[in-house]
Amino acid sequence: MRPVILRRGLVALFAAAVSFGAIVQAQAETLRIGYQKYGTLVLLKAKGSLEKRLAQQGVDVQWTEFPGGPQLLEGLNVGSIDFGVTGETPPVFAQAAGADLLYVAYEPPAPLSEAILVPKDSPIRSVQELKGKKVVLNKGSNVHYLLVRALEDAGLKYSDIQTVFLPPADARAAFERGSVDAWVIWDPYQAAAEQQLQARTLRDGSGIVDNHQFYLATKPYAQQHPEVIKTLVEEVRAVGEWSRANPQEVTQQVAPLLGLSPEITLTSVKRQGYGAGFLTPEVIAAQQKIADSFYQLKLIPKPLNIKDVIWTPGAAVAKAP
Repeated sequence: MRPVILRRGLVALFAAAVSFGAIVQAQAETLRIGYQKYGTLVLLKAKGSLEKRLAQQGVDVQWTEFPGGPQLLEGLNVGSIDFGVTGETPPVFAQAAGADLLYVAYEPPAPLSEAILVPKDSPIRSVQELKGKKVVLNKGSNVHYLLVRALEDAGLKYSDIQTVFLPPADARAAFERGSVDAWVIWDPYQAAAEQQLQARTLRDGSGIVDNHQFYLATKPYAQQHPEVIKTLVEEVRAVGEWSRANPQEVTQQVAPLLGLSPEITLTSVKRQGYGAGFLTPEVIAAQQKIADSFYQLKLIPKPLNIKDVIWTPGAAVAKAP
């Protein structure tokens, strides 16, 4: 009886090992993408072209929606997704927290698609008049840097205002109630507030920030699957170029997903940057400036070197196992 039991035990262990191996292999052959309700990745998901191309490489695609950049980067950090897109500030906070992430690509500047808004009947007419006022924003989001730069440009210190940190939906509610004096926000929330609430733009990003969108991947995935990453960036670039040339068609696709009117959506679509590319020295330098500013303001606990977390196709191939 004992040999029979032993054989059964070995068979069970072997079956478990095979099953575990199959799970690991399946994970290796699935690209898990994090996206937000608005942006180029939404259009790429709807188009379906990425799935077709990656199927030729034996790779499936799995999509997960996140409410904002900080939450998406947390998903990358804990390993629930492999790739995603955020504004320029969340990656700085993530790197400072020790996240094992790499910048893969970026979108051209879109300085008009974020702004400091005030209510339509607000007496505030300039950024200088925000001194001592309550300003609401999503901590660690792209608009965090816009606020820092706008205050600097107006001759104010970051400590001259009272920051209130809330996610977009709660921030809008506070803005509508009048419990804050200004709201720093991005599209499409920005366009919605402008058209639905007649909110006034106190200052957008023109002349002070680039407002790049960055595509990021976990370091292990980017290094082990360089061809998948290159294919992904090519598809993002292609759908972005199509979007830039066809804003009306993009609006028709995106408006129902956002639950916003075509007018609001079109405004957002036209202000977005399109045409993803791999990071240039100029873009890296601009991102380094953000990291340095946040360290000086003690918003992050240590200085960062952005060059340490940049992915390049050639380097990735060399490091791949």
